Amino acid sequence: MAIRSWLDRFAADVVRVENPTSREIDCTRILLSHPRQPVHFTKLEGGEAVGNLWSTRDRVAASLAIPKEQLLPKLMEAQVRPTDARVVESAPFLAQSTTDVDLRSLPIPKLFPRDAGRYVTAGVWVAEWNGARNLSFHRILVLDKNRGACRIVPRHLRHMYNESMKAGEELKVAVCIGLDPWNLLAGGTSVEYGVDESRIASALTQSCLGKPVEMVRIKNGLTVPAEAEYVLEGRLINETHEEGPFVDAVRTYDRVRKEPVLVVDRMYRRKDAIFHIIVGGLDEHFMFMGMPREPVIYQAVARAVPHVKAVRLTEGGCAWLHGVVSIRKQHQGDGKNAIMAAFGAHTSMKQVVIVDEDVDVFDDRDVEWAIATRFQADRGLVVLHDVRGSSIDPSARDGFTSKMGIDATRPMGADPTMFDKATL
Repeated sequence: MAIRSWLDRFAADVVRVENPTSREIDCTRILLSHPRQPVHFTKLEGGEAVGNLWSTRDRVAASLAIPKEQLLPKLMEAQVRPTDARVVESAPFLAQSTTDVDLRSLPIPKLFPRDAGRYVTAGVWVAEWNGARNLSFHRILVLDKNRGACRIVPRHLRHMYNESMKAGEELKVAVCIGLDPWNLLAGGTSVEYGVDESRIASALTQSCLGKPVEMVRIKNGLTVPAEAEYVLEGRLINETHEEGPFVDAVRTYDRVRKEPVLVVDRMYRRKDAIFHIIVGGLDEHFMFMGMPREPVIYQAVARAVPHVKAVRLTEGGCAWLHGVVSIRKQHQGDGKNAIMAAFGAHTSMKQVVIVDEDVDVFDDRDVEWAIATRFQADRGLVVLHDVRGSSIDPSARDGFTSKMGIDATRPMGADPTMFDKATL
């Protein structure tokens, strides 16, 4: 659906900003003031924009017509059984297409004072190389009229870029802005190289909404999600430029790197397009960064212990560095086995708490209660020294970190009446 349709659907939650708003920092102040509410800027410098639209699991689940408890199993099912998207002949964004591209005229903001400049933050990239296809998130620093420096992390798109450069070819890409949540979730998913993430999005909508995702072919031959508000069609070229500083998920400034340059050859947009802004370190960022990793953790822990109930990468841990897993414990070592499995599945995680299935992993207070009443450091603490961690962790040493696992499950053989929370 169009972003405007989602704003109408969630109208009771939407903060509507009618006053003219500057792209330089001002919009960030408003978004930080309403971190879990959609903020619709009707007069942001350069055009209409929205931020914090998908900042809660409840809203993402509502878009798929499921309870939020079903998000994890549905996403896991979609990753295991992807299905083909439907290629259609037309899409609303094809209404306006131009090769006279000027990124500087768009509602692309500078979000924090020391950011290197104005950044596209909610763009899902589509790329293909030698039969492999990839959807992924990568930020873009606007350099001039039609060029940007792009933080291409060392995963699948980086591999495609490196291979195209070795072959002496530029890599054709499309950057899609203003997507529905299923395509955003797919863009944040980490799967094997060559798996088309648009098929994961399609499996998700087929399972929840009874219809596949629709894709449309653009001028450079790529097929992209048909519901996009904006599409930037272009090429990654054999040129690099300094990118950064930029405020990333941990709300600290990421360092400056030499990164590939994107040249935008053509821009498509809806007639009434609304630009999507994701602020680094807010809940909407966490939603599409952390939630797609939770099925991977679930599957790994499920291979180590008999039953897993839920997994959550926590907002306090930047939805990347800290996690909580609830299990049905059957053997005394299950808690520690779950800890090791979780760390193995998500190597960026530096703290994981394992709780019993009666503890709500989505309630920080309940998780802390489990630690307070069921955890003893001399028998439930696991510490790993000098192991690979996350590049976004400012406390890591050359990519290496120490990790802490907390087994906050009931001890086996103990009197259950001493550990059950009293209820009426």
